[in-house]
Amino acid sequence: MIYRAAIFDMDGTLVNSIADIADGVNEMLEHYKFPPHTLDEIRQMVGNGARKLIERAIPAEKAADKNFVREALDYYNGCYAKRLTVKTCPYDGIPEMLKILQSKKIPLAVCTNKQKFAADEMITKIFPEIHFAEIVGDEHGKPKKPDPTRASDIAKKIGVRPEEVAYFGDTAVDMETAHNAGFLSIGVTWGFRPESELVESNAEIIIHNPLEIFDMIKFEEHE
Repeated sequence: MIYRAAIFDMDGTLVNSIADIADGVNEMLEHYKFPPHTLDEIRQMVGNGARKLIERAIPAEKAADKNFVREALDYYNGCYAKRLTVKTCPYDGIPEMLKILQSKKIPLAVCTNKQKFAADEMITKIFPEIHFAEIVGDEHGKPKKPDPTRASDIAKKIGVRPEEVAYFGDTAVDMETAHNAGFLSIGVTWGFRPESELVESNAEIIIHNPLEIFDMIKFEEHE
């Protein structure tokens, strides 16, 4: 099979952002005088969007209060917006992989449950030499992954069939998204979840280094 587009999850796939996310979460928790979480604890909380992250981070009795969750989420967003790229950086091999794909004229896109404002700013700052045809993040009224709607819309805008799309991610949510959209599911092991999660979620390909992908599948420009 020849693949003509590549869509990426963001956190844990393109960039290692967990330290900045954790600092933002713990600043929010400190504001409300809640106990902080470790980096590893927060690593297990991400993947389903900022609201779900906050619900998991705050005490359970507070997570049941929708008004408080909304308030805490707004406060977290302010904390995180100040540090989007303080500690965040691309994983080794990612810039090189993106440049190779770009040289092959393969359309690139991001589909993330991260807030849209954060995804846009981070992509611009961290990958200034890479053109992404679409950057789709969490926006009000739009379904989050693993719902395939946003990912499928990207493929339609790019002009490729689902079976021509390689989708990269580091979590079960990403693999479910790829399966639901009819994409090739590629699990990456350098992210926030263990390889066992990718195996259990039926990743069709698992890679340990970004450049391995060129030995496993063929990318070709859409004519």
